[in-house]
Amino acid sequence: MAGDQSEQAGNGNGGKPAKRGPGKTPLIILAIVVIVAIVVAAWYFISTRNIETTDDAQTDGNVVTIAPKISGYVVTLAVTDNQRVKAGDLLMKIDPRDYLIARDQARASLLLAEAQRDNAKAALDISKISTPARLAQAQAQRDAAAANRELALADLKRQTSVDKRATTQQSIDQAATQVKQATATVANNDAAVKIASAVSDTIAQAEAEFNIAKAQVEQAQAQLANAELNLSYTEIRAPQDGWVTRRNVQLGSYVQAGQAGLSLVTTDVWVTANFKENQLDRMRPGQKVTILVDAYGSLTLHGHVDSVQMGTGSRFSAFPAENATGNFVKIVQRVPVKIIIDSGLNPNLPLPLGLSVDPTVELE
Repeated sequence: MAGDQSEQAGNGNGGKPAKRGPGKTPLIILAIVVIVAIVVAAWYFISTRNIETTDDAQTDGNVVTIAPKISGYVVTLAVTDNQRVKAGDLLMKIDPRDYLIARDQARASLLLAEAQRDNAKAALDISKISTPARLAQAQAQRDAAAANRELALADLKRQTSVDKRATTQQSIDQAATQVKQATATVANNDAAVKIASAVSDTIAQAEAEFNIAKAQVEQAQAQLANAELNLSYTEIRAPQDGWVTRRNVQLGSYVQAGQAGLSLVTTDVWVTANFKENQLDRMRPGQKVTILVDAYGSLTLHGHVDSVQMGTGSRFSAFPAENATGNFVKIVQRVPVKIIIDSGLNPNLPLPLGLSVDPTVELE
């Protein structure tokens, strides 16, 4: 009993047992946590140092605006909203009656011009033959008239040189009249020869008329081609495969030339990813890309970097920044990168333009 009391008195804390320290367990746990954090950080660094990703990316593609080249009423509307069409499919038709009349008029004008050309060609061929012949005929007639005049002069000389009893005044007067007539005929034939001598000028005039007729034929042919072209514009067809979107024309609507009737989203779809400028250091065309589509969680696309736009997004905006006009605050710019989709597309899952995607580029 006395020994127990003395032992309790020796504890010095009123008889309570001494408290033990925290020991090494927390330190071990802390060390494990630190090691795990370092391993995770090292793994994250190693696994991400050769990739670049961004959530500022969307699907992109070509949108073709379909507009008529002529004006008129829509008499056939062959498509509906979001319809799939192929190249050459009829989209809509404009009333062709006015353009049919214009084409028929142009055909008639062409036939008339061709007839005038053929007539001018025949006249040219005749002129090449008849003009020299008329010259030869005029020269022959002039020579005959000159001979007749010489004969008349000789007859008059005989009538005046003989004894007056051997002739009569009437005979002398007749001989003088024949000389005058023959002289007038020679003068007339000389004028005809001068007129007929313009052979080259006459043929040239006929050739000019033929050339004018040929030009009129070519003009009529051009007018006919234009009329047929305008008639072909009454049928508006799809220039390539795609989907009909933004249709703002109805059956019976009056459309103006150049008025947008609908848009056609083509089958060419790619991704435009707006990477930060400090992500482009090692990015090169041809690098592989994995693409996740927000709209379809199970869809993974594969592609490659096609090109980097030669300008930031802000540089091509409607109101680009003017950094030299005021206080400057440096902002990390984004540069559009075009990514071509190589595989993974599902024909049952449409890929509209503007869908949000998450591309991951594997840097080399």
